[in-house]
Amino acid sequence: MDSHYDYRRYGILYVDDEGLSLKNFERAYRDTFRIFTAPTADEGFQLLEKHADEIAVVMSDQRMPGTKGVQFLERVRKFRPRTIRILATAFSDLDAAISAVNSGAIYKYITKPFDGEVLEHTLKRSLEFYIVQRERDQLLAEKLSALHKMVITDRVLGLGVLAAGLGQHVRNSMAAIRTFVDLAPEMLNRESLDLGSLQNPAFWHDFHAKVQDRMKTLVDLLNHLSENARPEPFVFDSEVALRDLVTGATQQLSAPLLQNRIQLVNLIPDDLPKLRVDLPKAQKLFELILRDELANLQENATVRFEASLAPTGDRLRLRIEDNGPGLPEESLKALFDPFASRGAVSDEFGINLMGCYFIVHHHGGTISVEPGAESGLVFNIELPLRPDTSPSAVDSEEFLVRVMTNERLWERLLATA
Repeated sequence: MDSHYDYRRYGILYVDDEGLSLKNFERAYRDTFRIFTAPTADEGFQLLEKHADEIAVVMSDQRMPGTKGVQFLERVRKFRPRTIRILATAFSDLDAAISAVNSGAIYKYITKPFDGEVLEHTLKRSLEFYIVQRERDQLLAEKLSALHKMVITDRVLGLGVLAAGLGQHVRNSMAAIRTFVDLAPEMLNRESLDLGSLQNPAFWHDFHAKVQDRMKTLVDLLNHLSENARPEPFVFDSEVALRDLVTGATQQLSAPLLQNRIQLVNLIPDDLPKLRVDLPKAQKLFELILRDELANLQENATVRFEASLAPTGDRLRLRIEDNGPGLPEESLKALFDPFASRGAVSDEFGINLMGCYFIVHHHGGTISVEPGAESGLVFNIELPLRPDTSPSAVDSEEFLVRVMTNERLWERLLATA
């Protein structure tokens, strides 16, 4: 039975104020086990903190100055509940040992002076118990993780189906609403209603404009979702300068950028190697980034683009920094969640940044976000100069899980399961 276990895979910590006892213990069992020793409870706990993942069993003498063995092992239990705890005690302290077993403070007690064979047997069984328990926990965690991913994948793919299947029906319904809103002013005039008699004559015009704007926002959101629900294959058949991609997106959105007085600073060098990309999607990447900035930055904000060649020579590193209000650390973790919104009131939700995540991934790159030095956000993007062929369906599904596996989304999905 012993041959099935590696007894040196994890260590045993023995705490005893008697130096001779520690030396004898180490001499007797160092060839069989990994041994740690400490002369006080405080030093023993420091060792446990330092080697927490390496120590499976903690054995302590009961009669020590200051902190007693039971008290020390109770502290160990709170710090590492799975660690096996053994109390070494004299016959006169058996009541304390039995009480500790009954309260769960220790796994087992052994009396002093030690019987060498009995102690070795006890230590081996303790290690075996710890190993089996750890393997069981890992197996359970793997099963839960698999279930976790299955549920998330199902829900997120369902989001795409919803967008593709219901988007047109929603748009059809909205067409009727739009017709009503467009015709309402004319119908009111036909009825000879005096708009000036209203308490606020500008109310109807403001209301009309706001409803039109909100309907446009919802249509755009549905279009974004529908695009993600029907992804087209990526074809890397174009070579383009990174600076030109940013310049093109800036020109396309020049009107809203000017209207919002958002200044773009393009510091990307002209002499960087060109990227091989799927051109329409690469152009879409920077359009989505700028749309997200437009939706969340205040007037007179600045967005700075910088880039360099990675030390490996096969990737470009792009840094996009704004001076907006920034976000708390917890919010950054869910920034690519399509159900999240970057601002307190945002029309865009996380759709734009989710689209960025997809495009960067399919080009074989990475995208992450971090707080700015003083305020705002920094997006870090790495793109390979020569991406591999388009990811397979399996790769895409695994990516989808990675993108969506964050605790906020998981909690939301479970709530609707």
